[in-house]
Amino acid sequence: MLAALMAGVLPSAQQDTDYAWPHLLGPRRDGTAPTTRVAVWPPGGPQVLWRRSVGEGFAGPAVAAGQLLLFHRVDNNEVLESLDPTTGQATWSTAYTTNYRDDFGFDEGPRATPTVAQGRVFTLGAQGELQAINLATGKRLWSVGTHARFGVRKGFFGAASAPLADGDQIMVNVGGRDAGIVAFDAASGDVLWTATNHEASYSTPVAANLGGRHSALFFTRNGLVEIDPATGQVRTDYPWRSRSRSSVNAATPLVIGERVYLSASYGTGAVLLERGDTAFTPVWSSDDALTNHYATSVHHRGYLYGFHGRQEYGQSLRSVELSTGRLAWEVERFGAGTLLLVDDRLLILREGGELVLTEATPEAFRPLATARILDGMVRAYPALANGRLFARSGSELIAVAIPPPPSN
Repeated sequence: MLAALMAGVLPSAQQDTDYAWPHLLGPRRDGTAPTTRVAVWPPGGPQVLWRRSVGEGFAGPAVAAGQLLLFHRVDNNEVLESLDPTTGQATWSTAYTTNYRDDFGFDEGPRATPTVAQGRVFTLGAQGELQAINLATGKRLWSVGTHARFGVRKGFFGAASAPLADGDQIMVNVGGRDAGIVAFDAASGDVLWTATNHEASYSTPVAANLGGRHSALFFTRNGLVEIDPATGQVRTDYPWRSRSRSSVNAATPLVIGERVYLSASYGTGAVLLERGDTAFTPVWSSDDALTNHYATSVHHRGYLYGFHGRQEYGQSLRSVELSTGRLAWEVERFGAGTLLLVDDRLLILREGGELVLTEATPEAFRPLATARILDGMVRAYPALANGRLFARSGSELIAVAIPPPPSN
């Protein structure tokens, strides 16, 4: 069905399996794109396939089963829409009312990117409304008001941690007085287990195999927590947070073999942890290596690439050696944004709407192409699927062609 839907539209060099970006940071939730390569676009920029207006929100798009999922706020409703990725036209939508207000005057839309798994879409709204939607029809299957149920404080910027699907359950960094981390049955919404009393962060959890065991890793407001997904038992944790109350943990943990990279701003810095038999042990830590304020770094061939410093102070773009934290290169005052790894190249979307393609090499910053594709503030992570980049600002969603180079 999917092959028939996309026949004659997608580049023949790519497979239907590439047409998936089911949650934040892509299929592996580490910022690595499944596309094998990305071509340098012409001087006029990549081809714009379509544009459409959208409501408020920092939630990035997700792509699955030939559908583009958009979660945004329109008037006083948080709306989930399924769009045709080739045209941007809606095929279904579902909504519920919200009265969320941002204490700092920022965007008042949802922050967490939808998570797609087993024919369902899971969203977490700014006020903690968790819902499961049938991917094919848009029918709401169940919902839970997590803030009221688990005693969650509003926090600085609302709920922003995307749900983690793992097997038949959906796990959420809830951050309540009664439960910090909660696992729900994906089909019914029933609570399966709860763990910790940690406040929520803005970091999205990941599933990984460490020490031969399947684990869920949560970077809460307190630090890293490793959990047995089957039981909710905390296997170990590692405190890592700022001493300042006015601080956030936002970047997703990067799992690289038996090591985990964490990073946060506000005087916290980065740490590379080694998973031993019973606990995490730091390999190195530094507040002057690669302190990620909100965007997650990517790893490629022994080096990290990401944004260093506070967003409001003008971040730099850096490459850092993974094993030591040693700085390889830096572009000062580059500004904030997000970045994805596509084979041996980085696709960077700056907050001002400029798209940058550069080599992922520790030798130097080597930009290959640039183009402005959006106006206004761009905070949401984009999705890259089957030769298309889907990116949004606070008012517009755009699809641009990012095809691979021609085969020789």
